[in-house]
Amino acid sequence: MRVILWLAVGWLVGAGVAAASVGFTARVETVIDGDTLEVRRGRDVVRLRLYGIDCPEGEQPRGPAATRFAAALAVGRTVTVRVRDTDDYGRLVAEVDLPDGRSLNRELLRAGHAWWYRRYAADPELERLEAEARLAGRGLWGAPDPVPPWRWRREHPDRAR
Repeated sequence: MRVILWLAVGWLVGAGVAAASVGFTARVETVIDGDTLEVRRGRDVVRLRLYGIDCPEGEQPRGPAATRFAAALAVGRTVTVRVRDTDDYGRLVAEVDLPDGRSLNRELLRAGHAWWYRRYAADPELERLEAEARLAGRGLWGAPDPVPPWRWRREHPDRAR
């Protein structure tokens, strides 16, 4: 009987996780920086971190451009949020699909406003989009030596996040 109970509990937990990964719709309220958004889901405001990418910080060169780009695509729009994880700051880590079906995460990479975050996303499509933006010199790749945000945060701990 215990085995059946544990199997049932495991199935219910697994079904809940599968349902959560399907996603939810929300309205984008604000872009904190290029890869961090606040969305309204019903009455709740939820903070999201975009999965698989890392944009320059707001005080970092090219940071404001990444924020403006993300805001132009998403603020005020209803998006689909596909949750992948929760980060150390309690933010949902998600892929965000715009109303036209494009991925905000991928559009930031394609335009050269973000790095592919290899450490957290083994995704060949993200790798390809970053490589294409680098080769074309788009966005931050037009600078002679762009500093990755993870390095900038380490070098400026008092100004990061």
